[in-house]
Amino acid sequence: MNFLARLVSPHSDRPTLPTRSRRVQGVELKTAVEIDIMRQAATIVATVLKEIQAMVKPGLSTADLDAYAEARIRALGATPSFKGYHGFPASICASVNDQVVHGIPHRRQVLRRGDLLKVDTGAYYQGFHGDSCITLAVGDISPQATRLMSAAEAALYAGINQVKPGNTLLDIAGAIEDCVKDSGFSIVEDFTGHGVGRNLHEAPSVFNFRTRQLPNLTLRPGMTLAIEPILNAGSKHTRTLKDQWTVVTVDRGLSAQFEHTVLVSETGYEILTDRERVGPALAGA
Repeated sequence: MNFLARLVSPHSDRPTLPTRSRRVQGVELKTAVEIDIMRQAATIVATVLKEIQAMVKPGLSTADLDAYAEARIRALGATPSFKGYHGFPASICASVNDQVVHGIPHRRQVLRRGDLLKVDTGAYYQGFHGDSCITLAVGDISPQATRLMSAAEAALYAGINQVKPGNTLLDIAGAIEDCVKDSGFSIVEDFTGHGVGRNLHEAPSVFNFRTRQLPNLTLRPGMTLAIEPILNAGSKHTRTLKDQWTVVTVDRGLSAQFEHTVLVSETGYEILTDRERVGPALAGA
């Protein structure tokens, strides 16, 4: 889930995990115990998204996906991070085609072959959140949609590859921007990544493009970041619908997003919401 936060910039320190939770100029550094809980929260998110990926097909409604996600998150011992958050009515954001973020699931929104679906969800487990988003093809999609998906996922990993102690938020932002610049697609600037942990949205904001608005915060072990570039096929500009949640592209062009919760480790990074390290999707999901 996206959040445009006020940024803070801690000073650099030696690259070791803190022995107790502490804040450096407003940014929380998690301990090894807290990180282990976050791994469990993130694994729940990764599991649910992997299962939704396996079940998506034409004819399902986004409300079907939301009901599945909520039941599964609760069955795995967590609670949905999104449901009730600032009044959001669902456990997932389901954003289709030109919907950029925060799409509200609905029984009348039935998936059709060729749709591009973004599914964003979070789980709250023993005091900590995990947060992740994937973009899914519903059946066969257009060549443009395929390229857009690939570019958004590549941008995510370009940013993640810059995560290590001593690097900065601008290293992440610059890598994402450079990855996208020759793709023909635009980076949405209205929404950013964010810190995640005890709260679903924490400092710092994690921009996806170079900007002087971003204090060049130095990454430290124990930081946990939700990195989430959003790419549009056309204009970068967006608008919010009358429901006060669903954000769409102004030109009705397609949009794609990928997000992971990422730990700054002592030597580099760990993708806490990595779907590859969870078990196979449920049969018949």
